[in-house]
Amino acid sequence: MTDFIMGPLPLWAEILTAVFAVLGAAFAAIGSFGLVRLPTFFRRIHAPTLGATVGVWCITLATIVYFSVQGGNLFLHATLIALFVALTAPVTTIFLMRAALFRERQKGGDVPSPDRAPPAGRNP
Repeated sequence: MTDFIMGPLPLWAEILTAVFAVLGAAFAAIGSFGLVRLPTFFRRIHAPTLGATVGVWCITLATIVYFSVQGGNLFLHATLIALFVALTAPVTTIFLMRAALFRERQKGGDVPSPDRAPPAGRNP
């Protein structure tokens, strides 16, 4: 197996790579703005998680297109990064939310108590 760069990409690959890279950066930026602009922690936590996940998938697609065309065969190594982000971001969000709920309950804030079930027919 030889490692070499074949030269410039075809125009379609450059456009596709650029579109996915810009989309990924845009989703990450939107998530960051949501982190700054939303008023409470409980509202603020969702924007960066979703933005990071979708942004990483777009950047991964850009990477796959670029290196697949450049190397002449399908490059799927980058999907491992996206899979790890897709698995760890929701788990981290759950842990952060539980810690925030615990602290808010300790302060006596306006959050549901852990022993109180939601009324029948309503989602929590």
